[in-house]
Amino acid sequence: MIDLHTHCLMSDGVLVPAELVRRAEVKGYRAMAITDHADSSNLDFIIPRVAKAAEELTRLTSVKVIPGIEITHVPPAGIARLVKEARALGAKVVVVHGETLVEPVIPGTNRAAIMAGADIVSHPGLISRADAALAAKKGVHLEISARKGHSLSNGHVAKMATETGAKLVINTDAHEPGDLITREFAVQVLEAAGLDDKGIKKALDNSREIVDKIFGG
Repeated sequence: MIDLHTHCLMSDGVLVPAELVRRAEVKGYRAMAITDHADSSNLDFIIPRVAKAAEELTRLTSVKVIPGIEITHVPPAGIARLVKEARALGAKVVVVHGETLVEPVIPGTNRAAIMAGADIVSHPGLISRADAALAAKKGVHLEISARKGHSLSNGHVAKMATETGAKLVINTDAHEPGDLITREFAVQVLEAAGLDDKGIKKALDNSREIVDKIFGG
């Protein structure tokens, strides 16, 4: 399992990075990104601390741990600056909290995240065909979510990605131990979103390609 969207207690998760990674290791994770919620108030606090933990845990466990961030509920006009700042601070995976159906995310957030060159738009809700096509053009990944609530639009996201060529990834958005999943369950979530075997394999491969690029193969 590769999971590029998880949270520790640097934001609203419940575990320190070491326990989060240990529990993921038991689930069979090969790689994961810790992507706590951030805006301009805490970006510079979270990323260096997660990066320090990620380096140590990658060295001491069987899991490749990636320092990341999830830019969350930031007005669209401010997203590009924070994506750039996050990368400068050492975030290797930049997620932007997309227009999920279950939170009042500002319309235009999906497009702003794509234009800013985020790695992943998480739970992008009823993403438009035009925005999905833009994501395909810019190589920005759209998320299929295993998280309750956010997963309500998985079928729509999969359909838009399939029709436009946008890349998909499967993530948990884990906040608690019970949110972590096995690779087998990830396959079921992708299947439930309407993807065929080829689409499921591609989504899993997309996550692996991100990890390989970060770790050099």
